Amino acid sequence: MKWYGVMPAMTTCFNEQLQVDHAFASRHVQWLLGNGCTGIIALGSLGEAATLSFSEKEAILRNIVAAAKGAPVVGAVSALATAEAVALAKAAEQAGCSGLMVLPPYVYRGDWREMKAHIAAIFRATSLECMLYNNPVSYGTDFLPEQIAELAAEHANFVAVKESSTDVRRVTAIRALTGDRLHIFVGVDDLIVEGIAAGAVGWVAGLVNAFPAESVALFDAAIAGSHEEASALYRWFLPLLRMDTVPKFIQLIKQVQQETGTGCARVRPPRMQVTGAELEDTRRQVQHALNHLPKVRSTPFAR
Repeated sequence: MKWYGVMPAMTTCFNEQLQVDHAFASRHVQWLLGNGCTGIIALGSLGEAATLSFSEKEAILRNIVAAAKGAPVVGAVSALATAEAVALAKAAEQAGCSGLMVLPPYVYRGDWREMKAHIAAIFRATSLECMLYNNPVSYGTDFLPEQIAELAAEHANFVAVKESSTDVRRVTAIRALTGDRLHIFVGVDDLIVEGIAAGAVGWVAGLVNAFPAESVALFDAAIAGSHEEASALYRWFLPLLRMDTVPKFIQLIKQVQQETGTGCARVRPPRMQVTGAELEDTRRQVQHALNHLPKVRSTPFAR
């Protein structure tokens, strides 16, 4: 697959009984792709994967692959145990995914020997190309540039990195060690312009779930070096993009979807929807963005 462009870390929509709404997911996938996204990433952190059963994950991947109609679908692989992660990698390949996004194990923050063995087991379990997800802020495991280069030297199907350390210098550090061997994606929304300037070629995005065409326009302008256009879009988008970097990013992004008619705010416990001042502040920021929309706008979402 081509590791490039804007790939949504897709949210998981739940119905009133908090069951997965597959019909909505199909429409959401087609809308995101129709507005210029280059692929879909399912079951990531934003997809509330930790609250989903194994069978739910399999069903989600099959549904999204069918809805994507040949466009790349990347299945995120995360679990408490290495054996479960390996099983999920195999299930994602059988479901028709084009690639995998591999996370460190939940909860346990091991040393490099343990984390390398975990990641390597997943890489070896599949013939699919894999992206490593580095998010030390959320997961406590930090894959250093030297360790990433070591994995790249040993696994041919390790081809991309989602860099979410929030340190743009990591992009240049990885490139200094690996050259063009790995495709580097920015994994935090409010670092996309800086990340592209440092050499990133893709964006695993969050607010794209509500604003896909606007996200693609920002990415394209930054890649093209159209600084004036990128700066204007970035200024408009930043208050919303910053919602991707706080502990309640799932609740906030889903609330943005509800406010824009592109999803619903329901989340699975232990998360709860934002209320009170948090809700009012979110609504205020969304309304301000809607009142000052850029020329590039996403097509209306058909609910």
